[in-house]
Amino acid sequence: MVVLKQHKLVENFQVVPAVRTTTSLPLTFLDLPLAGPIYVRRQFFYHFPHSTLHFCETILPCLKTSLSQTLQHFFPLAGNLICPPTPHKPFIRSTDDDSVTLTIIESEADFNHLSSNHPKSIKDLDHLVPKLTCTNTHDGTFVFPLVALQATVFPNHGLCIAITYCHVMDDSCCSHFMKSWSSICRSGGVDFTLVEKSPPCFDREVLKDPKGLEAIFLRYYLENRSTWKDKLIGKTSEIAGGNEDYFKATIVFGRDDIEGLRIWVLNQWKNSDEFITPQYLSKFVVTCAFVWVCMVKTRCRNDAEDDVQEDYFFFGANCRDRLEHPVPKTYFGNCLTLCSAMLKRKDLKGEGGFLNAVKLIEKEVTDLKSDLFKDAENWRESFTKMFVLETILMVTGSPKFGVYETDFGFGRPTKVEMVHSFKGMSLAESGDEEGGLEVGLVCTSTEIEYLNSVIEQGLGVSKS
Repeated sequence: MVVLKQHKLVENFQVVPAVRTTTSLPLTFLDLPLAGPIYVRRQFFYHFPHSTLHFCETILPCLKTSLSQTLQHFFPLAGNLICPPTPHKPFIRSTDDDSVTLTIIESEADFNHLSSNHPKSIKDLDHLVPKLTCTNTHDGTFVFPLVALQATVFPNHGLCIAITYCHVMDDSCCSHFMKSWSSICRSGGVDFTLVEKSPPCFDREVLKDPKGLEAIFLRYYLENRSTWKDKLIGKTSEIAGGNEDYFKATIVFGRDDIEGLRIWVLNQWKNSDEFITPQYLSKFVVTCAFVWVCMVKTRCRNDAEDDVQEDYFFFGANCRDRLEHPVPKTYFGNCLTLCSAMLKRKDLKGEGGFLNAVKLIEKEVTDLKSDLFKDAENWRESFTKMFVLETILMVTGSPKFGVYETDFGFGRPTKVEMVHSFKGMSLAESGDEEGGLEVGLVCTSTEIEYLNSVIEQGLGVSKS
């Protein structure tokens, strides 16, 4: 079966947990805002100078066996998200008949290009991630497989191992799963130290609902669910790119770049006399503020008449160690609070735009310490407004997940990529320089060159 001219299907496997478990896992109040057709896609590229036959004979058996062994511990991932008709709550169900699809593809595409930091077509990257498809039962229940996996072999060049998952688990869970799988695979299926020392925690009682948000989030979920029928059936989880070609580029900020931006903006803050200057700014705040400003300047460079337009910055924060009753690091599910910042476009594009963005994002981060779920009852309205206006930049990923430590036995990844829409900004630690950051941005072909010049100019100013 030919998937595309450059991509040939080798085989599809249904991998079951080594020990099958039939269970039902309820969703918590923090899962409900993300339940449904919300998908995350991550790709791990590896240097692999061998043929497809060599991969199938030597690597694939261990990949399958270790995946089965890992699913024994992460058994809900072999199951499905079940969304029954109103008024019932969604839940995760895993049975003896469930499995995870592992697809093997051979590709003639340019591995070096796809695994580089250079701009790549989103359509080309999308072919390397597996698809998930929602089904609808006779009683109106929506069924979402939780995970699909794909290994794409670029003969004599490289290998891409990709995961697509439904957002009933957050990035922290995905990182835990991928590192557990790669660790078992690297050992040849004999060393379970990592997952046995840090098994996933499925106990829903460890996550408290301090503000009684579940009833509000359930109502929002049910309202969203009522719109799914005509949108989902038969549709896959692929990125919708419309008629315009979008490209994903990675901007690497070295430790010196980030430190230069931090010193420069702190000096600007001291001279503003508007607020007490903080002693320290995190590299998250500095880098995100800088990128937000650069993206607005790029996308809105010709929109002078729209300078009163509102622009939004959106990010999630891990709550596991921030709650009054701390949640285990290996908790399985979503343990995220959602944060947003808004500035008028003129206040981002103007001379003081970087400082304005830093002040606002820093305030949002600081506010987490006193009010972890600030304005949570209005999350849905705020999020809907941002998306309708299409003036939003969302952060996905985090440098804290250590994605470049995911070694299946053939070395560290040469590149880790997230595939997302133009509204997203992916964030990871640098694969080459300690203390650096990789920022993934999606732009049109006409925006990329201009964006690079804006970033270079901004870095240059900070060093002058």
